[in-house]
Amino acid sequence: MTDTIVLKDVRKDFGDQQVIKGVSFAAANGETTVIIGGSGAGKTTLLRMIVALEKPTSGQILIDNEDIVPLKPDQLNRIRTKFGMVYQYAALLDSSTVLENVAFPLVEHTKLSKKEIRDRVLEKLKILGLDDGVEKKFPSELSGGMRKRVGLARALMLEPKILVYDEPTSGLDPLTSRLVDDLIDEMRERFDITSIVISHDIASCFRIAHQAILLIRGKVVAIGPPDELANGENEEAREFIKMSGVDVSGVSRVKKT
Repeated sequence: MTDTIVLKDVRKDFGDQQVIKGVSFAAANGETTVIIGGSGAGKTTLLRMIVALEKPTSGQILIDNEDIVPLKPDQLNRIRTKFGMVYQYAALLDSSTVLENVAFPLVEHTKLSKKEIRDRVLEKLKILGLDDGVEKKFPSELSGGMRKRVGLARALMLEPKILVYDEPTSGLDPLTSRLVDDLIDEMRERFDITSIVISHDIASCFRIAHQAILLIRGKVVAIGPPDELANGENEEAREFIKMSGVDVSGVSRVKKT
């Protein structure tokens, strides 16, 4: 198993405030890494550095064995095409149809014809279980779960190696949240994708994570399979999971590959 993403002693300062304090971890190819932590832990800052939207103050970030930290802006654009982003509330354009939303990456980054773009969009929507005709709808006409699927379809259009999910189950009811978990794992298996998930959802973490990383005040305080965090020797990890109120012993795990 090779590592798609490797962070080595990554630090990020904003003025005299140190937000990320020497974070190191590796995300294996084709697996799901879930980064958990409370508000203000530094998860969003860490995510922005991984996807090359923010430069660390120091340290290394290797994507496919290439250190992206010293790269210039035009070189970083090449790195960003390796990622597909699925945002917290899908981040769909309300004034555009589903077809227009999903097609956006192809319009911006390819020279495909309108017919080729439409065919690719419809193919992805079908893969994600969205019915015929949904491409004509506007985001306001979709349920929360459908919006997530449309956002995921858009993220997949450039066939990225890595999918990054920012709070994918936020604002969803428990049933829809579990359906989103299933979808994340299905996409990982179907497209051999490496998944990075930022989440507050402990149940989701236990369902989909091969590796869980607990970030507290900008530091990694625990890392490993979710069961190890819940039942291991790290007191901070055990307490964090306990305080979530989730009975993790009753959570059905995703099958490991």
